[in-house]
This record gives sequence, C-alpha cells and structure tokens, in this order.
Amino acid sequence: MEEDSHFSATFALLFIGFLFPMMVGSVGINYGQIANNLPSPDHVVPLVKAIGATRVKLYDADPKVLKAFANTGVEFIVGLGNEYLSKMTDPDNAQQWVKSNVQAYLPATKITSIAVGNEVLTFNDTSLSGCLLPAMQSVHTALVKMKLDSQITVTTAHSVAILQNSYPPSAGAFRPDLKQCISPILDFLSKTCSPFLINAYPFFAYKADPKQVPLDFVLFQPNAGVVDPANNLHYDNMLFAQIDAVYAALNRLGYKKLPVQISETGWPSKGDEDELGASPENAKKYNGNLLKIVSQKKGTPARPNIDLNIFVFAMFNENLKPGPTSERNYGLFKPDGTPAYGLGFSGIGVSGGNSTGTGGGNGGGSNGPSVYLSPPANSSSGYLAISSSAERMVWSSWRRLSVGLVLMVVAYLMG
Repeated sequence: MEEDSHFSATFALLFIGFLFPMMVGSVGINYGQIANNLPSPDHVVPLVKAIGATRVKLYDADPKVLKAFANTGVEFIVGLGNEYLSKMTDPDNAQQWVKSNVQAYLPATKITSIAVGNEVLTFNDTSLSGCLLPAMQSVHTALVKMKLDSQITVTTAHSVAILQNSYPPSAGAFRPDLKQCISPILDFLSKTCSPFLINAYPFFAYKADPKQVPLDFVLFQPNAGVVDPANNLHYDNMLFAQIDAVYAALNRLGYKKLPVQISETGWPSKGDEDELGASPENAKKYNGNLLKIVSQKKGTPARPNIDLNIFVFAMFNENLKPGPTSERNYGLFKPDGTPAYGLGFSGIGVSGGNSTGTGGGNGGGSNGPSVYLSPPANSSSGYLAISSSAERMVWSSWRRLSVGLVLMVVAYLMG
C-alpha cells in the first residue's frame, strides 16, 4: 500500500509541449504488456493523452486497461489470441466472450473493433487457419445478437508474408496457396464493413539485406525514390510500396473498396550486433517522419485521397519478450514513462512499475493471452511462442517477397 501511494505521488509530467503538436491524434498506438516493470493502466491513461493518441490497440481484452480508459473517449481495438480460436468457433463461447470482455465495458469504454487472431494464415498451421473465419463469424454473430454489430467491427491482422508479389506495387498479389483461405475472409470483411489489417515492418527488409536496401528509403528520409514501371507512380519510401502492394492484391481478388489499416509498424531503438539499423537515431527518424506524413493527411501514391490509418508499435519497451534484442525495444517510451528517444512527446515520470506482464504485443507477434475465457495455466505461452516465430517469418518473407523492390532500388542507384 505504501509503495502504491508513493507510486501515485511521484507520477508527474516531466516535459511540456510537443515537437509534433496534435500529430499522434491521427494515428493509433499498440499497447503491449509483456513486461514486469510497466506502470499500471491507470497511470498509462495520462501518458496516452499526453501524446495525443485517440486510438489504442490491445492484444487481449485486459479488464484493468478497459476500466482505466472508461470515459476517456479513446477508441479501442481489443484482441482475441490465436490460442483461443478453436474455442471461438463455438457460438456459445463467442457470445460469452463478447458479453464478458466487450459488452461489459460499453459504453464507458469505446471499443470499436475486435481483432480475432493475429497473422494466422502465415503460420502454415491448417488447424489454426481453419478456425479463423468460423471464429470471426461466431464473434460477429454474437455482436449481432447484442445489437452491437453497427458499432463494433470484427477483423484479423495479417503479416506482409501473405503476399506472393510485392514488386512492382501495382503487381501485388496474395500467395496462391492462401487464396482459398483469404477470399472468404475478404468476403466476410466486405459484407460486415470491416477493415483489412496488415502488419508492415520495413525494418525487417533492411535487417535482412542492409547492403542492398537503402536506409533512407525505409526511414522516409529524402531520396530520389523509385518508379513503378506499370503505372509510373513514384515511391520514396518502402512502407507506401508495401501498402499499395496490398491494395493491388485486394483489387486482384475484386475487393478494391476494402479499407486497409496498418495494424502494426515501427522501428526498434536497440538491437543485437547483427541487427543493423536498430538504433535510437533510426527509430526517431522512422516514427518521427511517419507521424509527420500522417499529420499531412497524405495517402499513398496509388490511393492519394485516402488518409493513412496506422497503429504505431509500440507504447512501451517490453522487457520479457523473447527473441532478439530488438523485440524488447520497439517502445516510444521506457517503462518509467520517459521517451525512449527524442520524438518531442511529453513524458510521464513514474517511480516504478507494477505490471504483472500478463498480456502484450509485439512486432509481428500474436495477440495477448488474457481473453478471460478459462485461460490456460500459462496464458502467455501461446503469445510468446508466436512472437519469435513471426519475427523469423517476417524477416525471411521480406528476403523473398521484396526482391523485386530491392532490385528496383538497386537499379536506380546504379543508373
């Protein structure tokens, strides 16, 4: 009790003003909790407000977080972990979950979407992928029965590894072996007016081949850029090329009007020796430049009139995440509430953390475990296992999928 009292008493603003005023209000933030030193959700509320964020994406439906953000106006995407997909194919289980983890917090907490599973199709697990759409349908049916379907969408996030072709962006196409799974999911999203979510990390492309992928091209820094030979559209950064490749893939299957959201993107401020590019300077450039672009209401070359809809990864550095050092250093903030690097945000200093580390997110990882429907004894194991495998998958997929884009950049540099 004394420690909690001291924690609250020392919770104070450290900085005044922003370098990028009202900028983060245009984007969302991923709030992961795989750590044992994070501030409690109650103390995260003013930090989210300090950076001007109006949307938060969770990897679970943590009741402490949802209660803490009641009556704040912050919009939430709550997550339903991969390890629960089989249970969610049962309509009764889905209804129980929605009632306990969504309806119970409305309308005080503004939940606008449910992300069912994360990067499921690229795990090449047919038992898991076979449960995805039925689980999404069960959750949506539960929302319909509760008359919540008009205010809450149901979707799922995908890795860029679902793309077979990414260059040129106009030739973007889904992997042939996944089309049978993707098409009915796209039909579901279209019929329910739900967005298509994609996790995109140019960092993995640079990490995979730093000698051929120009750093300025992935960091939104000034560069001559490249031109898509099919439509003469000019690209000066990799993220936009990735997004437009997704749009092209959707268009190829007849879903031109389906909205796309970038559910995760970010850059680590620290990494292992072989993780070239992971530094505070580059993280500042990537996220800072991204926020500037978003604030300009600027779309991609192929969709110039459609505002970018992006969730930055992540709120905090998470010290218990497995994998390379970079996995624990994607946060805009350190656990004490101070900025991980100088983006100019206000920070909130705290004397210590009291997170139990029961939920969280990661670049390319699975949803958090705490969905509160008879969770397994070690509820974080599913998320943690998916975390490391997804990082390897995205790394290798960019070596394979962005060869065309890399060659295009190299051709420019040589010519």
